[in-house]
Amino acid sequence: MSARPDVPVRTEGTAEAVERGPLPEKVRLRVNGTEHVIEIEPRVSLLQALRDDLHLSGAKRGCDQGACGACTVMVDGRRVLACLTLAIACEGQEITTVEGLAEPDGRAGWRLHPMQEEFIAHDAFQCGYCTPGQLVSAVACVQEGHASSDAEIKEWMSGNICRCAAYLNIRAAIRAARERV
Repeated sequence: MSARPDVPVRTEGTAEAVERGPLPEKVRLRVNGTEHVIEIEPRVSLLQALRDDLHLSGAKRGCDQGACGACTVMVDGRRVLACLTLAIACEGQEITTVEGLAEPDGRAGWRLHPMQEEFIAHDAFQCGYCTPGQLVSAVACVQEGHASSDAEIKEWMSGNICRCAAYLNIRAAIRAARERV
């Protein structure tokens, strides 16, 4: 019996197995159009899988509590906070990170997404740490139809925090890109 009533007692397995935790499972993740099979524990966040297992470092680890938006990615076209989303829950869905916004241009190079071009043109970043999450969120904001006014953009982008306060430039970039997206 457990000394604390809120902690369940595990009776199966050895003490070593209990200490080790859940066993890794094979998980298929489709990220930026490419399928990956990785072995992870069921409790691994999408952010951890993207950064540590797939080496996609665009989504940033900010607060790890879902408050800053630095880890924003799209899952089946919907914005999600990768730090709060289990990787295993994304199996069979299309995950888009900031790395997946640009497209090959056929000349051994890459063509930036219109939102990326407008972020550059409008100087919509300063330190750049929040920029990947801002970009993914901005693309989703336009695709969702939530970019018709500054007030609407401000509301629908409110989950992404920028410590450098580049908000005016970010909104200007979204306005400029909304017709191109």
